[in-house]
Amino acid sequence: MIHYTAMTTAEAALERLRDPAAEVSAHWLVAEDGRVWRLVDEAMRAWHAGAGAWGDVTDVNSRSIGIELANPGPLAGFPPFPEPQMAALERLLAGILDRWGIAPAGVIAHSDMAPGRKADPGPKFDWRRLARGGLAAWPDPPGDGAGGAVAFRAAAAAAGYRAPGDDWQTTLAAFRLRFRPWAAGPLAPEDVAAAQGLPCLPVDGRRTQRESRHNPSRS
Repeated sequence: MIHYTAMTTAEAALERLRDPAAEVSAHWLVAEDGRVWRLVDEAMRAWHAGAGAWGDVTDVNSRSIGIELANPGPLAGFPPFPEPQMAALERLLAGILDRWGIAPAGVIAHSDMAPGRKADPGPKFDWRRLARGGLAAWPDPPGDGAGGAVAFRAAAAAAGYRAPGDDWQTTLAAFRLRFRPWAAGPLAPEDVAAAQGLPCLPVDGRRTQRESRHNPSRS
């Protein structure tokens, strides 16, 4: 799962992620200049996801590896992620996917599993770049876009999205944030087509519950 830190510097984020009183943690932190810190062993639970769900998983902290990208997000108008940071992330993701047998569709945004609550890594993150490298899913080719809301809900749910309180408008906003950040207004055939083009959520039989290490997150 990919996040932005929403803090002014990587060092400030590192200090917070190492502070037990903050009750928040992640497995990895990647700075803008490509520096990488391992903060929690990947076999241990880190408290980075908070409330939400992806597919049938509701305790996402126990079934995910959290990567924080140093980026101020809304504090600075959602700046883009620099090339050294993206290159370091690609190397990191390639190793994680190989170690854990995770399919590209298993790489998600914080906003994907927490629609309406979280927006990271935000509209400037280059998901298509990751997809071209086999490190994330992308709707290519898209579907035919037919079927309206019923088709969108079915395709988005098959990809892993869950609508909190059956609020599919909120889920549509999270979906667009990742795949169509320029889109606005009611559901469009292009939204349906993009959802139809995503692979179904993979079943990872190798993944196990992570051991508890920190206090529950308020993230």
